[in-house]
Amino acid sequence: MSASSSLPITLCGHKVGPGQKLFVIAGPDSIESEEMALKHAHLLKGITSRLGVPYAFKCSYDKANRTSGKSFRGPGLREGLRILARIRDEVGVPVLTDVHETSHVGPASEVVDIIQIPAFLCRQTDLVEAVARTGKGVNLKKGQFVAPKDIVHSARKAFEAGNPNVLVTERGSSFGYNNLVVDMRGFAQMREAGLAVCFDATHSVQLPSAGNGETAGERKFVSLLARSAAAAGIDALFTEVHEDPDRALCDGPCSLNPQMFEDVVRNVLNIRRVLGHEPS
Repeated sequence: MSASSSLPITLCGHKVGPGQKLFVIAGPDSIESEEMALKHAHLLKGITSRLGVPYAFKCSYDKANRTSGKSFRGPGLREGLRILARIRDEVGVPVLTDVHETSHVGPASEVVDIIQIPAFLCRQTDLVEAVARTGKGVNLKKGQFVAPKDIVHSARKAFEAGNPNVLVTERGSSFGYNNLVVDMRGFAQMREAGLAVCFDATHSVQLPSAGNGETAGERKFVSLLARSAAAAGIDALFTEVHEDPDRALCDGPCSLNPQMFEDVVRNVLNIRRVLGHEPS
């Protein structure tokens, strides 16, 4: 089933799709402080520049779907967007953030380059269409409850709202209790549907709600899954990076430290080059 789109798509001025350079999205899960976010943006810009990959900094101003109501959420819309605007302007990198409500779409579109639709909200028609109509790049997370071949329906909502630049991101599917599984066949299915495909290597190792009211994770498997996804054929890679993952306020068990991040991206690039997917 075709999504009626054409590849490659364009994100932040870069072509993303078959035969194009790997597009990398990375950053801390949430804005813990302005200083912390700026520090990570500078650090990740340095790593991705050294590796020669197009890059967008990601960070959330509000984690609205935390397991517990007592969990850290972030600085909120107004302050978070102010910080992201400063990062974009001072660090000189495109920025991505997620929105959970249609009322946030307009303000976010004034600041960020890519707007992300969270996995749990990937079928929310009003939200998908509102994000698409901004004309910004769209990162559509595939819900844990959606089969790879079925995410085409959500993507088509964005296309029909007039936005061809939709990246679909795999982040694992629910499997039993407190676990996610990535079906590598899904990348081929989504590509066959005409979609540009990204792999979220860190959220895919989550163990949802397995940490007594918090999401746990198995960081040790991030590299393995990223290498496998590279072999399966992805156009972009998404990872969460924190200088001290064990002290992160959100998703620390899944996050990579900067050296791990650089190693993972290098491995993915090497696999893509061997397979002829990464242009010189």
